[in-house]
Amino acid sequence: MSRAHFAIRCGTASLELGRRSLLMGVVNITPDSFSDGGEFFDTERAIEQGERLATEGADLLDVGGESTRPFSESIPTEEELRRVIPVIRQLARRTRIPISIDTCKAAVARAALDAGASLVNDISSLGLDPDMKAVVASSGAPLILMHMQGTPRDMQVKPHYDSLLSEVVRFLEERIRIACKAGVSRDQIMVDPGIGFGKTVTHNLLLIKHLDALAILGRPVLLGTSRKSFIGAVLNRPVTEREPGSWATVCAAILKGAHILRVHEVAVCRQVADMIDAIVNAEATECEPSAVGR
Repeated sequence: MSRAHFAIRCGTASLELGRRSLLMGVVNITPDSFSDGGEFFDTERAIEQGERLATEGADLLDVGGESTRPFSESIPTEEELRRVIPVIRQLARRTRIPISIDTCKAAVARAALDAGASLVNDISSLGLDPDMKAVVASSGAPLILMHMQGTPRDMQVKPHYDSLLSEVVRFLEERIRIACKAGVSRDQIMVDPGIGFGKTVTHNLLLIKHLDALAILGRPVLLGTSRKSFIGAVLNRPVTEREPGSWATVCAAILKGAHILRVHEVAVCRQVADMIDAIVNAEATECEPSAVGR
């Protein structure tokens, strides 16, 4: 496996991508997210969760205030702001790792960046709010573009592709072009194939199996598989028992070139990612005699 190296500017910091796998810890401030809806809906609990994930080895935090589970509806901008801004403001003060705002709304992205966030994770790839392009371009913040067929409300209604991989690549290529035309630096863009966003179980498995196809885009790849329903379908496990399946997808994704893994539980995934990285980066040198046979 050969993984390209990139450097992404995050405010005054720089993310080095490719040398090791980075983990993005999820902080959902929602009452209805598919995996932890309501668990961190309280502001203080969300802040504590972010601090815990940072302590456990997260390289970034992804803060979101609107559920994008299948068949979900959008919430008012004011409510999303009420949920995320106090959490971002405190996490920016209490942690030293970059914070991503997970939103499709320009007003939320702008306020989050002002509050201390340094990345924008837009699952609509600039498609739902026409003002998002200008917000990202003027801020210089890194941008994560994700593939989604449809919207959260209808994306899982009979998703279909004539050519899955080529359609995902073409979509992301076009969204990169649109972002760059609006003034976003190509060097600041990352891509996400959108596991679970308008995909069947087989579509998700194939995207992970052939994740290295996204290398043609020449941008870092982020993958979010943690606890998702395709894992439950394969293993016949409820959402509370999908961590081992999530770890398996992390391994597969790293071996196929993923740069960032978006996860709910960081502690074990940090060990998993570090072990896979050690295997990938191992040099063909002679083992120390004391280590042989252990």
